[in-house]
Amino acid sequence: MEIRLNKYIAESGLASRRAADRMIAEGQVTVNGKKVYELGVKVDPSRDKILVDGKPLKSAAQKIYLIFHKPKGVITSLEDPLERPTVADYLDKVPFRVFPVGRLDWDSEGLLLLTNDGELANRIMHPKEEVTKTYLVKISGQPKPEQIAKLLKGVSIIGGKVSAKHIEKIKRQDASDQYDWYKIVITEGKNRQIRQMFEKIGYDVMKLQRIAIGSLRLGNVPRGEVVFLHESSLDLIFKPDLPGDAKPKKPSSSVAGGKKRVNEAQSRKAAGATGAKKKSAPTEDKKPLAKKVFAKKPQGKGKKSSPEVNGKNFFDRLPVAGESRKRK
Repeated sequence: MEIRLNKYIAESGLASRRAADRMIAEGQVTVNGKKVYELGVKVDPSRDKILVDGKPLKSAAQKIYLIFHKPKGVITSLEDPLERPTVADYLDKVPFRVFPVGRLDWDSEGLLLLTNDGELANRIMHPKEEVTKTYLVKISGQPKPEQIAKLLKGVSIIGGKVSAKHIEKIKRQDASDQYDWYKIVITEGKNRQIRQMFEKIGYDVMKLQRIAIGSLRLGNVPRGEVVFLHESSLDLIFKPDLPGDAKPKKPSSSVAGGKKRVNEAQSRKAAGATGAKKKSAPTEDKKPLAKKVFAKKPQGKGKKSSPEVNGKNFFDRLPVAGESRKRK
């Protein structure tokens, strides 16, 4: 069965589809001994010999998803020519090759997703999905409301015009009379975007921590720790972390739907006139708590067996997000 080359590389867990495109364009991929530069080429894995940097692709591994609380002073990469600390230094207990989804710069900390699922990584990073990223920011001063409004309206930085989907001042125990803390939500992923945005209104970012991707939250994962995330929690990534008035509006319903609402409104008005009272429907929790965000380990019959490392189940050695962990 034929499949696009970049998709096959992504499904093998080697890289995201975008990264696979770069590998192909740079001549790192050969098919049956010939370098391939065409991005749309199709291959048949059962017949074709596909090499990346001279090494054969491994068959698709079990998909795993990890949350990493990246500390400051760590490169969001699996290797660094300058031998600085990288994400890979924290993955010694992970028996699969995984890669980071997106990035956090050297001076930033917080939630970073790691996976070997190239298709999911491509979906998360694709602009059309508009996946929200939520950050806590400490800045070098106390901006005026009109300055903050500029960030909502949009500012031009290196890479194009960007804007905040939501921004609010927050109170923290370590707050001071000189420096303000803000929570800011964006959907773009420009290099050092938040730092550049605040620079445009005259302030430096002193601390920056990502606390959520979509509605998937970092929770109480300690700095420098990696925890397993069950795939049942992945849908949270695509649910915007926005207050109700800032969420994207749904398309207007059909004329029939409009008539139905008018009739319902008239019925309620009539009920009110006769003294009848109706209970309002319970509202959903817009922001799930951290302990609800993470699923527990898969159990029961019919589940795929987990890989073993040195005779021990991998998922028993790696903490599960949301579970309490005791340090020995």
